[in-house]
Amino acid sequence: MVHWVLRGALLLWALFFAIVGLRGIFDPASFTELFGIIAEGAAANTVRADLSAFFLVAAAGAAVGALVPGWSRALLAPAALYGTALIGRLIGIGSGDTVNAGIIQAMIIEALSTGLMVASWWVLSRPAPTASGVPVDTVH
Repeated sequence: MVHWVLRGALLLWALFFAIVGLRGIFDPASFTELFGIIAEGAAANTVRADLSAFFLVAAAGAAVGALVPGWSRALLAPAALYGTALIGRLIGIGSGDTVNAGIIQAMIIEALSTGLMVASWWVLSRPAPTASGVPVDTVH
């Protein structure tokens, strides 16, 4: 049962961030309201490419890890992306970068996302127990 709940949570997470990534491809200015980034001129192309890639790769990794048996290691890709983003923000705070409510909210999302991916990888990479309590090998 826990496996199904985790898979559902991962798929909802992946859907949300896939929407964020796709929205950024079609309208890079959408990142302005989300992150306070100005996406004008040549910068719009970079914002469109880099931020959308971040979210789409993370969403794809979560979806593959949730849906494909034996591919739970795919969850480590979004964990690495969000964990690296969190570390970057912590370094920025230590270096004196401006911190506002949006930055704190992003750090919470990054920490929760990293935790969800690592915990899901851990649980889904283990054999699921049966009703008798004996694990069944789910990886073929």
